[in-house]
Amino acid sequence: MDVVRTPESRFKRLADYPFTPHYTEVGDAGVRMHYLDEGPEAADPVLMLHGEPSWSYLYRHMIPVVAAAGHRVIAPDLIGFGKSDKPTALKDYSYQSHMDWMQTFLDRLQLNNITLVCQDWGSLIGLRLAAENESRFKAIVVGNGMLPTGDQPAPPAFRMWCNFARYSPWFPIARIINTGSFKKLGPEERRAYNAPFPGSRYKVGARAFPPLVPVTPDNPASAANRAAWQVLERWQKPFLTTFSNGDPITRGGDKYMQERIPGARGQPHQTLVGGHFLQEDSPVPFARAINDLLARMG
Repeated sequence: MDVVRTPESRFKRLADYPFTPHYTEVGDAGVRMHYLDEGPEAADPVLMLHGEPSWSYLYRHMIPVVAAAGHRVIAPDLIGFGKSDKPTALKDYSYQSHMDWMQTFLDRLQLNNITLVCQDWGSLIGLRLAAENESRFKAIVVGNGMLPTGDQPAPPAFRMWCNFARYSPWFPIARIINTGSFKKLGPEERRAYNAPFPGSRYKVGARAFPPLVPVTPDNPASAANRAAWQVLERWQKPFLTTFSNGDPITRGGDKYMQERIPGARGQPHQTLVGGHFLQEDSPVPFARAINDLLARMG
């Protein structure tokens, strides 16, 4: 497997990103995953999983709020993103490879009593991860995410996004995130989102993600996702949705999960102001929803 590692110089003096880097190996040939680890080390972990095509920078305004409430916040960069290593061949990326990398991450850090916070592809990976490690998770918070099986049609906006990721000769990371947010990213924020991707070889993982989403019933990941749904349909632990009011891709997914997942009943689900990247548009309300959920749980 050919892997590239973004030069550290690309990450110097990023706006609002003062966090100490941590690394662990999660795959063959020393594939390295970067993660943030903030807050009290002895506290139960809050695992924040980003999606496409962002990285842990997405959670920069939320991490201090949750950590200040006494929680340990862990925010990894998925393989192919952020400060994590980036395989350069499209064939090296699959839904299952991402699951394997994150499973190794959980095992290496020996994480238990986890509260999952996930959005976009962070939900596709995180919800599977929670279902396959049910005893290690104590709560789930989903914002603008879903666990698709391919048994329901994908929205037109998503099909357009897949075609763009697959065929467009240009793939402007910061502009994509800016388009998916209500707010306008400043020049330093755009620099930070572009930082992990100095060239096309570094963007293969970002381009790989959209076509990996199960949109047909015979997708290679569909059976495993259906099995995960069987667990989620029995899930009694707290399950909170914090979707935004302006995401054309995941709109309605919150109601779908509230109806199917027992742990969602009676929870104070919220609709936050924002686009697809609600961490940019409503970071503090999103973080407070997490803190309030954990406070109610004691």
